[in-house]
Amino acid sequence: MEISDVKALAENIRAETAKAITGQSDMIDLMLTALFARGHILLEGPPGTAKTLTARCFAAALGLDYGRIQFTPDLMPGDIIGSNIYNLQTGTFTQTKGPVFCDLLLADEINRTPPKTQAALLEAMQERSVTFDGETHRLSDRFTVVATQNPIEHQGVYPLPEAQLDRFLFKHVLAYPDAAEERAIVLAHGGGATSQGPQDYGITAQADAAKLAEAMETVERVTLVDEVADYIVRLVRATRESPDIGIGASPRSGAMLARGARARAVLEGRDYVIPDDVKRLAVPALRHRVTLSPTAQIDARDIETIVADLVEETEAPR
Repeated sequence: MEISDVKALAENIRAETAKAITGQSDMIDLMLTALFARGHILLEGPPGTAKTLTARCFAAALGLDYGRIQFTPDLMPGDIIGSNIYNLQTGTFTQTKGPVFCDLLLADEINRTPPKTQAALLEAMQERSVTFDGETHRLSDRFTVVATQNPIEHQGVYPLPEAQLDRFLFKHVLAYPDAAEERAIVLAHGGGATSQGPQDYGITAQADAAKLAEAMETVERVTLVDEVADYIVRLVRATRESPDIGIGASPRSGAMLARGARARAVLEGRDYVIPDDVKRLAVPALRHRVTLSPTAQIDARDIETIVADLVEETEAPR
């Protein structure tokens, strides 16, 4: 597939999703970037900001097999990946696959379930496979996790462990819409059925498995010159040297940032990465991979500002 074809495909997906979603263009762009880079995305935002509806419409516009898990405190790992259930009538075990066996998985309110259950997604996210009862099962090559968490709730939630956060290519923090967007939402969704799906908005699939595979292969062929690779390394290492950051970004984060930058270059119609691709993705790619130092916490600094300052201070190639 040509670069122009992937860019046109992305435009079609944006247009289809926009039939149901007002605003949130940054979120949709990051979801597209994550998908084409074979990564996962964590969405953090207050209730009612269309996180779930966006994921459903996004999957429908891509022609992806969609699955959803509503995370709760009593959810067990087997509820996610599946298990072998003993059939009393036949005296045999029947394999039951969990919701992870899909193309796009919405992990809704992922921080409401204990770490043991959260960890059940680790292998699926990293290896695109799951293991139960000693047998490994492959997932779809297109398997993508869109996870959501609510920053408002503090009671009964379990913060994601660093090892799992590091598997997300991006973390996107949703803001409330502006007044014009909110008015459009009221007019568009303030009547009719209270619960509507992609089919109610006339969203049609713009791709299939073969087309998505070609798009992902096109992204992998994008040129990343040594100067830009060195820039990514300097930026990642700067997070470990900053006095405002307690724990810096891992080596994995640099590799994933490079993958994301390749995808963004394609969405911009280029077959090569430029420093601006890295700059645009640095905050969503790094904000969840670093922690504030005690001094920064006392000073009530926010991690987004610190990472953004590091991007400005780190020398970029010309």
